[in-house]
Amino acid sequence: MNTSPDIAAVASLIGDSSRITMLLSLLGGKAMPASELARAAHITPQTASSHLSKLVEGGLLVHESYGRHRYYRLANADVAHALEALNAIALPKPVRSLRESEQVKAIRFARTCYDHLAGEVGVALTDRLLAMGLLEESGQDYVLNEEGKKKLCSLGVELEPRSKSRRSYARPCLDWSERRHHLAGSLGAALTQRLFELGWIERYADHRGVRITEAGVKGFFDEFGLTIKHPHALSRQAGG
Repeated sequence: MNTSPDIAAVASLIGDSSRITMLLSLLGGKAMPASELARAAHITPQTASSHLSKLVEGGLLVHESYGRHRYYRLANADVAHALEALNAIALPKPVRSLRESEQVKAIRFARTCYDHLAGEVGVALTDRLLAMGLLEESGQDYVLNEEGKKKLCSLGVELEPRSKSRRSYARPCLDWSERRHHLAGSLGAALTQRLFELGWIERYADHRGVRITEAGVKGFFDEFGLTIKHPHALSRQAGG
Protein backbone atom coordinates (compact mmCIF):
# COMPACT_ATOMS: atom_id res chain seq x y z
CA MET A 1 0.00 0.00 0.00
CA ASN A 2 1.42 3.39 -0.99
CA THR A 3 1.65 6.08 1.65
CA SER A 4 2.33 9.79 1.40
CA PRO A 5 5.97 10.87 0.79
CA ASP A 6 8.15 11.17 3.89
CA ILE A 7 9.17 14.80 3.38
CA ALA A 8 10.41 15.10 6.96
CA ALA A 9 13.05 12.42 6.36
CA VAL A 10 14.38 14.20 3.27
CA ALA A 11 14.28 17.56 5.06
CA SER A 12 16.27 16.07 7.91
CA LEU A 13 18.93 14.81 5.49
CA ILE A 14 19.40 18.09 3.65
CA GLY A 15 18.94 20.25 6.76
CA ASP A 16 22.49 19.55 7.94
CA SER A 17 24.93 22.22 6.73
CA SER A 18 27.68 19.74 5.81
CA ARG A 19 25.33 17.47 3.89
CA ILE A 20 23.70 20.30 1.94
CA THR A 21 27.15 21.63 1.05
CA MET A 22 28.11 18.25 -0.39
CA LEU A 23 24.82 17.95 -2.25
CA LEU A 24 25.21 21.40 -3.78
CA SER A 25 28.79 20.54 -4.77
CA LEU A 26 27.34 17.70 -6.85
CA LEU A 27 24.59 19.80 -8.41
CA GLY A 28 26.74 20.38 -11.49
CA GLY A 29 26.20 16.74 -12.47
CA LYS A 30 29.71 15.33 -12.13
CA ALA A 31 30.76 12.61 -9.70
CA MET A 32 33.21 13.50 -6.94
CA PRO A 33 35.27 11.43 -4.51
CA ALA A 34 34.54 11.54 -0.80
CA SER A 35 37.83 13.36 -0.14
CA GLU A 36 36.84 16.32 -2.34
CA LEU A 37 33.38 16.47 -0.81
CA ALA A 38 34.93 16.47 2.66
CA ARG A 39 37.14 19.42 1.69
CA ALA A 40 34.17 21.29 0.22
CA ALA A 41 32.23 20.86 3.47
CA HIS A 42 35.31 21.59 5.66
CA ILE A 43 34.91 18.33 7.60
CA THR A 44 37.10 15.29 8.21
CA PRO A 45 36.98 12.32 5.81
CA GLN A 46 35.51 10.16 8.58
CA THR A 47 32.67 12.62 9.19
CA ALA A 48 32.08 12.98 5.47
CA SER A 49 31.86 9.19 5.10
CA SER A 50 29.12 9.07 7.72
CA HIS A 51 27.16 11.87 6.06
CA LEU A 52 27.54 10.34 2.59
CA SER A 53 26.29 6.97 3.81
CA LYS A 54 23.14 8.62 5.14
CA LEU A 55 22.60 10.44 1.82
CA VAL A 56 22.97 7.19 -0.11
CA GLU A 57 20.60 5.36 2.26
CA GLY A 58 18.12 8.21 1.88
CA GLY A 59 18.14 7.89 -1.91
CA LEU A 60 19.69 11.29 -2.62
CA LEU A 61 23.09 10.00 -3.75
CA VAL A 62 24.52 6.97 -5.50
CA HIS A 63 28.16 5.90 -5.58
CA GLU A 64 30.54 3.91 -7.74
CA SER A 65 33.88 2.41 -6.71
CA TYR A 66 37.04 2.85 -8.76
CA GLY A 67 39.96 1.13 -7.10
CA ARG A 68 40.25 2.43 -3.56
CA HIS A 69 38.07 5.46 -4.22
CA ARG A 70 34.31 5.92 -4.14
CA TYR A 71 32.77 8.55 -6.37
CA TYR A 72 29.42 10.06 -5.44
CA ARG A 73 26.82 11.77 -7.61
CA LEU A 74 23.19 12.85 -7.30
CA ALA A 75 20.81 9.92 -7.61
CA ASN A 76 18.78 11.45 -10.45
CA ALA A 77 17.47 14.61 -12.07
CA ASP A 78 14.62 14.85 -9.55
CA VAL A 79 17.11 15.38 -6.73
CA ALA A 80 18.83 18.11 -8.74
CA HIS A 81 15.48 19.75 -9.50
CA ALA A 82 14.56 19.78 -5.79
CA LEU A 83 17.92 21.33 -4.85
CA GLU A 84 17.57 23.99 -7.54
CA ALA A 85 14.08 24.80 -6.25
CA LEU A 86 15.46 25.19 -2.72
CA ASN A 87 18.11 27.55 -4.08
CA ALA A 88 15.30 29.65 -5.57
CA ILE A 89 13.53 30.17 -2.23
CA ALA A 90 16.55 30.37 0.10
CA LEU A 91 17.96 33.70 1.25
CA PRO A 92 21.48 34.38 -0.09
CA LYS A 93 24.45 33.78 2.18
CA PRO A 94 26.97 36.61 2.68
CA VAL A 95 30.01 36.51 0.40
CA ARG A 96 33.18 36.45 2.49
CA SER A 97 36.04 36.78 -0.02
CA LEU A 98 36.92 38.11 -3.45
CA ARG A 99 37.45 34.56 -4.69
CA GLU A 100 33.98 33.53 -3.51
CA SER A 101 32.52 36.67 -5.10
CA GLU A 102 34.04 35.78 -8.48
CA GLN A 103 32.75 32.21 -8.20
CA VAL A 104 29.23 33.43 -7.45
CA LYS A 105 29.32 35.74 -10.49
CA ALA A 106 30.51 32.91 -12.73
CA ILE A 107 27.90 30.47 -11.40
CA ARG A 108 25.09 32.98 -11.84
CA PHE A 109 26.23 33.70 -15.38
CA ALA A 110 26.48 30.11 -16.64
CA ARG A 111 26.46 26.77 -14.84
CA THR A 112 25.19 23.25 -15.15
CA CYS A 113 22.06 22.34 -13.24
CA TYR A 114 22.69 18.58 -13.01
CA ASP A 115 23.13 17.94 -16.75
CA HIS A 116 21.59 20.98 -18.44
CA LEU A 117 22.67 24.60 -18.94
CA ALA A 118 21.44 27.13 -16.38
CA GLY A 119 22.17 30.64 -15.23
CA GLU A 120 21.89 33.77 -17.37
CA VAL A 121 23.16 31.98 -20.47
CA GLY A 122 20.84 28.99 -19.98
CA VAL A 123 17.79 31.22 -19.58
CA ALA A 124 18.80 33.41 -22.54
CA LEU A 125 19.30 30.37 -24.77
CA THR A 126 15.85 29.05 -23.81
CA ASP A 127 14.37 32.47 -24.55
CA ARG A 128 15.96 32.44 -27.99
CA LEU A 129 14.68 28.95 -28.79
CA LEU A 130 11.19 30.19 -27.94
CA ALA A 131 11.55 33.52 -29.76
CA MET A 132 12.91 31.83 -32.89
CA GLY A 133 9.87 29.54 -32.93
CA LEU A 134 11.97 26.40 -32.46
CA LEU A 135 10.60 25.55 -29.04
CA GLU A 136 6.97 25.99 -27.99
CA GLU A 137 5.23 26.05 -24.62
CA SER A 138 2.66 23.30 -24.15
CA GLY A 139 0.99 23.13 -20.76
CA GLN A 140 3.72 22.64 -18.18
CA ASP A 141 6.26 21.41 -20.73
CA TYR A 142 8.06 22.53 -23.86
CA VAL A 143 7.66 20.99 -27.30
CA LEU A 144 10.40 20.95 -29.92
CA ASN A 145 8.70 21.53 -33.29
CA GLU A 146 9.90 20.44 -36.73
CA GLU A 147 11.94 23.60 -37.31
CA GLY A 148 13.51 23.11 -33.91
CA LYS A 149 14.38 19.52 -34.73
CA LYS A 150 16.04 20.58 -37.99
CA LYS A 151 17.99 23.33 -36.25
CA LEU A 152 19.28 21.21 -33.40
CA CYS A 153 20.00 18.28 -35.70
CA SER A 154 22.15 20.59 -37.82
CA LEU A 155 24.21 21.26 -34.67
CA GLY A 156 24.55 17.55 -34.00
CA VAL A 157 22.27 17.42 -30.95
CA GLU A 158 21.05 13.91 -30.18
CA LEU A 159 17.30 14.41 -30.09
CA GLU A 160 16.25 10.92 -29.03
CA PRO A 161 16.92 9.95 -25.39
CA ARG A 162 19.59 7.25 -25.07
CA SER A 163 17.54 5.29 -22.55
CA LYS A 164 13.84 4.97 -21.92
CA SER A 165 12.81 6.50 -18.63
CA ARG A 166 10.02 8.51 -17.07
CA ARG A 167 12.12 11.67 -17.31
CA SER A 168 10.47 14.59 -19.10
CA TYR A 169 11.73 15.26 -22.61
CA ALA A 170 11.69 19.07 -22.48
CA ARG A 171 10.47 20.94 -19.45
CA PRO A 172 10.96 24.35 -17.81
CA CYS A 173 13.21 24.39 -14.76
CA LEU A 174 13.03 27.43 -12.49
CA ASP A 175 16.45 29.07 -12.45
CA TRP A 176 17.29 30.15 -8.89
CA SER A 177 19.52 33.07 -9.91
CA GLU A 178 17.44 34.41 -12.82
CA ARG A 179 14.01 33.61 -11.31
CA ARG A 180 12.92 32.47 -14.76
CA HIS A 181 13.01 29.17 -16.62
CA HIS A 182 15.73 27.36 -18.49
CA LEU A 183 15.39 24.20 -20.58
CA ALA A 184 15.69 20.93 -18.65
CA GLY A 185 14.74 17.32 -19.32
CA SER A 186 16.52 14.93 -21.67
CA LEU A 187 16.49 17.53 -24.48
CA GLY A 188 18.17 20.12 -22.25
CA ALA A 189 20.76 17.52 -21.27
CA ALA A 190 21.42 16.54 -24.90
CA LEU A 191 21.79 20.16 -25.99
CA THR A 192 24.19 20.91 -23.13
CA GLN A 193 26.23 17.80 -23.87
CA ARG A 194 26.58 18.93 -27.48
CA LEU A 195 27.69 22.42 -26.37
CA PHE A 196 30.49 20.76 -24.41
CA GLU A 197 31.40 18.60 -27.41
CA LEU A 198 31.49 21.62 -29.71
CA GLY A 199 33.79 23.39 -27.27
CA TRP A 200 31.36 26.28 -26.78
CA ILE A 201 31.39 25.80 -23.01
CA GLU A 202 33.96 24.40 -20.59
CA ARG A 203 33.80 23.44 -16.92
CA TYR A 204 35.70 25.30 -14.26
CA ALA A 205 37.89 23.06 -12.15
CA ASP A 206 36.75 24.33 -8.76
CA HIS A 207 33.01 24.98 -9.09
CA ARG A 208 29.99 24.12 -11.22
CA GLY A 209 30.06 27.27 -13.29
CA VAL A 210 30.88 26.91 -16.98
CA ARG A 211 33.07 29.18 -19.08
CA ILE A 212 31.95 30.41 -22.51
CA THR A 213 34.85 29.91 -24.93
CA GLU A 214 35.73 32.01 -27.98
CA ALA A 215 34.11 29.32 -30.13
CA GLY A 216 31.04 29.61 -27.92
CA VAL A 217 30.86 33.39 -28.24
CA LYS A 218 30.82 33.00 -32.02
CA GLY A 219 28.53 29.97 -32.02
CA PHE A 220 25.88 31.44 -29.73
CA PHE A 221 25.75 34.58 -31.87
CA ASP A 222 25.76 32.84 -35.27
CA GLU A 223 23.24 30.16 -34.37
CA PHE A 224 20.99 31.83 -31.79
CA GLY A 225 21.61 35.58 -31.87
CA LEU A 226 23.13 35.78 -28.38
CA THR A 227 25.94 38.29 -27.92
CA ILE A 228 28.31 37.44 -25.10
CA LYS A 229 30.59 40.42 -24.55
CA HIS A 230 32.76 39.09 -21.71
CA PRO A 231 32.59 36.29 -19.11
CA HIS A 232 29.81 37.86 -17.05
CA ALA A 233 27.87 39.94 -19.60
CA LEU A 234 25.37 38.89 -22.20
CA SER A 235 22.90 40.74 -24.41
CA ARG A 236 19.99 39.32 -26.37
CA GLN A 237 19.81 40.16 -30.06
CA ALA A 238 16.48 40.96 -31.67
CA GLY A 239 15.47 38.66 -34.44
CA GLY A 240 17.05 35.31 -35.22
